[in-house]
Amino acid sequence: MTTLWAVSDLHAAVKANRARIEEIVPESPDDWLIVAGDVGERTELIVRVMAILADRFHTVIWVPGNHELYSRSGDRHTGRDKYAELVAAMRSLGVITPEDEYPVFGGVTIVPLFTLYDYSFRLSDVTVQDALAQAEKKNIVFTDEVAIAPFVDMRAWCWDRLAYSTKRLSRINGPTILINHWPLIQEPTEKMMFPEMALWCGTRHTRSWAQRYNATHVIYGHLHIPGVMEVDGTKHIEVSLGYPAEWQARKPGPLSPPWPYPVMSLPRADADPVGTVQSEEVAQ
Repeated sequence: MTTLWAVSDLHAAVKANRARIEEIVPESPDDWLIVAGDVGERTELIVRVMAILADRFHTVIWVPGNHELYSRSGDRHTGRDKYAELVAAMRSLGVITPEDEYPVFGGVTIVPLFTLYDYSFRLSDVTVQDALAQAEKKNIVFTDEVAIAPFVDMRAWCWDRLAYSTKRLSRINGPTILINHWPLIQEPTEKMMFPEMALWCGTRHTRSWAQRYNATHVIYGHLHIPGVMEVDGTKHIEVSLGYPAEWQARKPGPLSPPWPYPVMSLPRADADPVGTVQSEEVAQ
């Protein structure tokens, strides 16, 4: 059998996580791997880890998370330029990115997405400014606000990515597996300790995508709450590793999802990649 595996939130800069990354190995030389964001922060580390995984697996598919976009004011590449730098680096490794031709695994189109967030996971009668102010008052503010937001208009970038993604998705026929670092629906964020954290966790505009684009599975990370949630007939699966204090507290058992997560398996002869959408220039 050939298996499509999925992981996210490796946070490779954390020493204790490196041993867990060594556990990400194929069972077959034809196995594929999804990496749904937050490999690390520094470009050099991200590339190093992805090179190791690309060497192990037949095909590797990557989407960026918020940590990949973290920058400092003295960095050579920030904001949209850092994303373009990472896409170029992944392509040099043979890793499939959200800008590349979508591969097909066993008749299912695998769709790496990069949609970001626009602070719309909030109460409908609260403005973005008020929601952010309320979160700050409670000392609940993501590092994104100092490591991404100073370098790019996040909401505008999110909306650009939504338009770009829907254009490409509309060309696909047949079933899909959608991959994004952030959840495509708001329900998973309801498990978070503080509701204000949802501001940095996605956008309402992807709510219907699983049904509209015939998704059998949605793979995501970001929340560090691995598990499976079925909504409107589609499985939304978080495949995060997270930080040591989080994964060390998880007890293996029938209710605990396996990691790496086996998304789909099929006979090896059926697993050859076939492109369904022509490659396009990097959308910044």
